[in-house]
Amino acid sequence: MFRPFLFGRHARFQRIHAGLLLALTALLLNVPSARAQFSAPRSPTQVRDASALHPPAGARVAIIEFDDLQCPACAAANPLLMQAAAKYGIPWIRHDVHIPGHVWSPTAAINARFFDTKSKTLGNDYRNSVFANQASIETLDELQQFTQRFASAHSVALPFAIDPQGKLAAAAQADCQLALRTGAKLTPAIFIVTSGGKGAPFIEVLNPQTQLFTTIDQALAQTHIDTRSSAPAKTTPKTAQKPTHK
Repeated sequence: MFRPFLFGRHARFQRIHAGLLLALTALLLNVPSARAQFSAPRSPTQVRDASALHPPAGARVAIIEFDDLQCPACAAANPLLMQAAAKYGIPWIRHDVHIPGHVWSPTAAINARFFDTKSKTLGNDYRNSVFANQASIETLDELQQFTQRFASAHSVALPFAIDPQGKLAAAAQADCQLALRTGAKLTPAIFIVTSGGKGAPFIEVLNPQTQLFTTIDQALAQTHIDTRSSAPAKTTPKTAQKPTHK
């Protein structure tokens, strides 16, 4: 029979034991789901319009990602993408996707674009921070509290209305339309794109944990410019010749 109040050393032990069991249960429930996001097989994106799948001007290789800030699989992939962009020094282009039923991701996308107006680095720091703290954000109110703390930590004053004219929301919606035109239906949709290489102009990374770094290595190798082949040939200096007399 359940007793609502227990006292003494035995009661304290039972409470501690119950807490440990709950924590262990939560851990066991969360770990497989995170792994499943990486290991579960998924079909490749049927690309319908590849116009967005190219590096920005001046870059040979880039990461193109379509993500939803409330997507657990996107949150799981985000640290790997951060590592890859830093390791290889290549551009990382992020596009918004709004998954139906994700109640706060559209607002988070607008918030991120607001921080973009301060600096692109700050906007991406906000996105990374949202992903890192995603599990603790369940409601719009909690997102607002998180965003306020982030702004305060970076000495940014949040206005009463972040997007009074709806321009940031329109830009986020344009990204969603771009995802539809591209054919990206599952998130994260991650592509390694190249320019002027020998291989395919883009390759989708279906499993970031096992494929991301090797795919980038492959793309960089395919777009490697061998400066030795384009360098002018070395010429042996001519020796001075004595004038001849006829």
